[in-house]
Amino acid sequence: MRGYKDLIVWQRSIELTSLVYTLVRDFPKEELFGLTSQIKRAAVSIPANIAEGSGRRTEKDFRHFLSIAYGSALELETHLIITKGFSFGKIDLYDKIEKILTEVLKMLNKMHANETSD
Repeated sequence: MRGYKDLIVWQRSIELTSLVYTLVRDFPKEELFGLTSQIKRAAVSIPANIAEGSGRRTEKDFRHFLSIAYGSALELETHLIITKGFSFGKIDLYDKIEKILTEVLKMLNKMHANETSD
């Protein structure tokens, strides 16, 4: 198995996490321990689980961590829908984040399907 740093999905999820951190800087301070914290946690969880899964000994374990990363991406997507509705942060960042998030979700889905079919 390749190193996780070589995986495009990991690279894109790192980029996604960076944009998310930029977005939440402008969120209301009262959300620091609410949505801001949850959004950051979900974003970081995506590349972290890809990395952890790639270091596991079996393909079954790798699939499991890809599944967790996918779930974290969906959680992030939901939080972003909520915060965009509240007009938190800079609206132009949402478009960039949503584009990369969609790519990451598609890649994770495809990787999980490919790992399952092997």
